[in-house]
Amino acid sequence: MFIADIKRVVEQVSRDKGIDVEILIRALEEALRSAARKKFGSKVDIEAQYSPDTGEIEVFQFKEVVTEVTEPDLQISLAEGRKLDPDCEAGDSLGTKMDTSSFGRIAAQSAKQVIIQKMKDAERDAVYSSYIDRKGEVINGIVQRVDRGNIIVNLGNTEAILPTREQIPRENYRRGDRIRALIFDVLYDTRGPQIVLSRTHPDLLINLFKTEVPEISEGIVEVKGAAREPGVRAKFAVSSHDSDIDPVGACVGMKGSRVQNVVQELRGEKIDIITWHVDAAKYVCNALAPAEISRVIIDEENNAMEVIVPDEFLSVAIGKRGQNVRLASKLTGWHLDVNSESKYDEMMKIGYESLVNVPGVGSSLADSFFEKGIYSAEELAESVIEELIEIRGIGQEKAVALIENARQYVIEAAKAAESRRLEEEARAAEEAARTDAEDDALPADMPADESNEKAVSDTEALEDEQ
Repeated sequence: MFIADIKRVVEQVSRDKGIDVEILIRALEEALRSAARKKFGSKVDIEAQYSPDTGEIEVFQFKEVVTEVTEPDLQISLAEGRKLDPDCEAGDSLGTKMDTSSFGRIAAQSAKQVIIQKMKDAERDAVYSSYIDRKGEVINGIVQRVDRGNIIVNLGNTEAILPTREQIPRENYRRGDRIRALIFDVLYDTRGPQIVLSRTHPDLLINLFKTEVPEISEGIVEVKGAAREPGVRAKFAVSSHDSDIDPVGACVGMKGSRVQNVVQELRGEKIDIITWHVDAAKYVCNALAPAEISRVIIDEENNAMEVIVPDEFLSVAIGKRGQNVRLASKLTGWHLDVNSESKYDEMMKIGYESLVNVPGVGSSLADSFFEKGIYSAEELAESVIEELIEIRGIGQEKAVALIENARQYVIEAAKAAESRRLEEEARAAEEAARTDAEDDALPADMPADESNEKAVSDTEALEDEQ
């Protein structure tokens, strides 16, 4: 069960598994204690100690010295004790070295299980302590196998898992392929791989650029944010701390060499590199490139912006299936609503007309409201008195009256709109019923076009007979 050169074996296992030698020795000591208790019972007082001199783990059984023995497994008589130690007295505890070869097969199996479990626990702790501080780092590995869509990656000293949800769509790997991914999470209590990887996280994009662009790793160019739709498109915002260095140009590289390396690693994902700006509106305009922006209306209370673009740039600003505006919103952190100039002008016209129709509001006052940022009767109804009295010619009483009139107008307009909707639905239902009635008037086995054809053929037959 023991070998003289156990120290060498322990050190070798420590190197291979990355486990501390002391942890392995404690595991062996615990295993031998467990084996002894399995053989002699749980009440016995057992102690195991590693001896660096002999390279063995020695097991001792301790018994209490008594004048009269009642429990032989736990006690030793004074006479027997003095044979071992002439100076012992009643109440002392004497330890005798046990022959570990007498533990038996079952005890040895129990010791083996304890060693295996202790090594697994120690290996888990070693992996956790090694990788917990590396979260957010890009790591290289080799695909070991694919398990129900999840990719198991060999990192050398341990395994990691790349879940299906963290994989780039339509990206396939086979066993033996090299893979580069972000350490997304490190788990402690788990039966499977402890390290969770990601190929879809925005930090992967940031770290890849840090690898390719020296200016980023040196701190001259700063990454302000990244947003991705993995495998399709990404937006990457940068700024420069040196006025002589163009942050976008530094990331693109000579003839696009730097950005192309990142694109190839992400399997052709298109990357828009934009310049970060301290002004939120300017930053949003940059994020929506290549679309041109006519004006931006900011709603700081709701963290939203209404972006107006020329009609010909509307599709460019929105992007395929809303992709461009969606990524710009993720990157900037603002909720973006993109409208064309023609639609915006139409909305402004409708809002202006609603203001003019509010009792007490004429064209001149409506112009004043527009200058104040109140563009419709609905906005006037939601205004506060303090906001209105800042406009020349409006006092406290008039402000109250205008707000109340606007509220009444909005309610009546909503009722009128609902009434028109119901009338249109009734008219549509009536039209549908009339069409159904006309269809029912025809013979069940003869469609309208066939009845007309039959009438024509009958007429021709009659003329031939005549």
